[in-house]
Amino acid sequence: MINVIGLSSGLACVFLITLWVLDEVQVDKFHENDEYLYQVWNKFESREGPRVLNWTPNILAETMADKLPEVKYAASQTVPAQFAKIPLRVNNKIIKTGGVFAGKDYFNVFSYSLIEGDKDQVLEGTNSIVISESLANRLFGSLEGVVGKVIEWDAMGMLEKHQVSGVFKDIPSNSTTQFDFILPLATYKKGIIHNGGKNDWVNNNPITYILLNEGTNVEEFAAKIENFSKLQDKDVTADLVMTKYSSNYLYGNFENGKQVSGRMNYVYLFSCIALFILIIACINFMNLSTANASRRLKEIGVKKALGSKRTTLITQYFGESVMTALISLLLALLVVFLFIPQFNIITGKALSLSFDPLIFGLLLLIAFFTGILAGSYPALHLSRFKPVTILRGQLKNSWGEVWVRKGLVIFQFSLSIILIIAVLLVSQQVAYVQSKNLGMDKDNVVYFRQEGHLRQNAEAFLEELKGVPNVVNAAMTSQNIIGTNINTTGGLVWTGNEEERQSRFKELRIGHDFIETMDMKLKEGRSFSRQFPVDSAAIIFNETAIEMMDIKDPIGKTIRYGSTQYTIIGILKDFHFQSFREVVRPMFFRLNNNRSNLEFVVRIASGTEKETLTKLVNIYDKFNPGYVFEYNFLDADFQAQYASEQRVVSLSKYFAGLAILISCLGLFGLAMYTAERRRKEISIRKVLGQSVSQVAMMLSGEFTKLVLIAIGIAVPIAYLLASNWLSGFAYRIPLKVWYFIGAGCIALFVALLTVGSQAIGAANKNPVDGLKEE
Repeated sequence: MINVIGLSSGLACVFLITLWVLDEVQVDKFHENDEYLYQVWNKFESREGPRVLNWTPNILAETMADKLPEVKYAASQTVPAQFAKIPLRVNNKIIKTGGVFAGKDYFNVFSYSLIEGDKDQVLEGTNSIVISESLANRLFGSLEGVVGKVIEWDAMGMLEKHQVSGVFKDIPSNSTTQFDFILPLATYKKGIIHNGGKNDWVNNNPITYILLNEGTNVEEFAAKIENFSKLQDKDVTADLVMTKYSSNYLYGNFENGKQVSGRMNYVYLFSCIALFILIIACINFMNLSTANASRRLKEIGVKKALGSKRTTLITQYFGESVMTALISLLLALLVVFLFIPQFNIITGKALSLSFDPLIFGLLLLIAFFTGILAGSYPALHLSRFKPVTILRGQLKNSWGEVWVRKGLVIFQFSLSIILIIAVLLVSQQVAYVQSKNLGMDKDNVVYFRQEGHLRQNAEAFLEELKGVPNVVNAAMTSQNIIGTNINTTGGLVWTGNEEERQSRFKELRIGHDFIETMDMKLKEGRSFSRQFPVDSAAIIFNETAIEMMDIKDPIGKTIRYGSTQYTIIGILKDFHFQSFREVVRPMFFRLNNNRSNLEFVVRIASGTEKETLTKLVNIYDKFNPGYVFEYNFLDADFQAQYASEQRVVSLSKYFAGLAILISCLGLFGLAMYTAERRRKEISIRKVLGQSVSQVAMMLSGEFTKLVLIAIGIAVPIAYLLASNWLSGFAYRIPLKVWYFIGAGCIALFVALLTVGSQAIGAANKNPVDGLKEE
């Protein structure tokens, strides 16, 4: 029974991980033209080294389609997170959902299925909107007659009405891009102008995708477009690079301008964990089968004495072992069926147990060969001995057999210790980044969009918010400060940098009191103030930006951005607005008008969140009737950046615990086998006066050595793996000795507990029974 439990648990884990891995590698692979679908990126050379950004010129896609014969279709698309909750109104019904602005050939580039509308026409002009099937049902109750109906939307400081030109099937769950509606990119360009921007080659906003003609030599085309933007405008400083669209999900990181691994590291990690658990489970099954076989020596001797042929015994023991393995497989499938809903919650997936011939065939093969290997000892080894030798108890173990069993235990415990160390390190790293000082206070801050009637009376609304008891401060900003969507720009000119335009900065346009609301710390100078009307031409940098610019005594110095001269009035201490995988980037703040300040941020006194939010809802309803007050906590957004690591921690804990449990079952089997083989020796030792504790220590000491050897093997391997994983974080924990010592102690304690129980049981047996049986 124990060997069935161990093998079925291991196979269930392998099955769950396989489902997860297969889902990961299939993300974005559903597009019909996947082989020729690429994303174009901007690559900037800066003092920090090459930086690759997905923001590209608004006019890049249409120009590439027009001037490059290799490009079949091209389309731009805004970042989905940029318009994640846009209010859509039909009559008195308002629904907030996510959408994108996209170029007219978007449905030719991507294989999203249209239920209504012509893919060549749905995004023409500036007054159309294409909606998803589910959104159509939510807004209109059905799909019938939806095309031609009017939807009012509110984004980019604009309130407009567009006609439904098409309906598309809901985006598949294995797509990285999720949205419920699409607006024409031409409308987005209009919004850029509305907010004081430009649609040219220097200003970068949307993402660009291209579909190449079949047979295009991708490497030659990539080299051809490298200087494409520079040839269109002499002020452009960025090169173009391209990556396969379906590769971006797994290989989302760039180093030195080249695409490298990202989430693929987790695919490798869990594939290794699955392999480790499978090996541990199979070793455990074989060790337990060996231990059980030793108890059947007399059965083999009697059967051979009564005339059974060796081939009959071989068939019997192979059959029993394979049957046990197949029963374990069936139990594993049952476990997967029962636990897959919980597994989906942990992983954030929507996996299901469906029949896949490849997966089931692989699992069947694993179970079959595990059964063959486990049955090989009694079937091939024990069955070859003469019955007289077996019945007289003259059968001796070779040193090779003993060391194979011990080697298997060492191997599986080494794997278990590596998993324990991995869990400790990942947990500590995630805890570190969640508790590290950001340089600003993210707690008790809520933010929400400026929409509807708030656009016309934003200042009055803001002042009333500040008058609410327990509202510490409130302000406006152009973007959420957490994440990767803060605008990246260049073109700043300062003394000593008149000819060099390569430096890239993060830019945030803010209202008065934003710095105070976020509790950012000034290193020198002052913040924006209503007492200084000239602050419309003022600028504030962070420490990293000043260090990069190498400006001495920066307060009062001027820089040029575009055609405007700005005076530096303050230097902020560095703060983190991105994941701790990233270093702090150079950043500057400008004071902007309310038209472009699209979000409100409000700091609430700690402990008063519930009652204060109730008051905020009342004020919101007063100033913005008909709209629902939807807000987010800033600290929750920050934690969400580490969702992948948190899932890794959760899964690793489960799998590491299971691995050590299965390893202990194997150790239990070997201890049981050893006690069985040394029963006579134990009896003699007790007759000669050894105590139960002495016998138990003798048996346990042998296995303690095996675990110590496993620790010696596992620690250096785990150190190398941990160093490699931590190198992906700009800010990381040091590799302390206690992580490795702690993992070893955990493994040793559990092993001693497992072996000790078996050793004490063997030592407590009556020695007369052991000697009499011989």
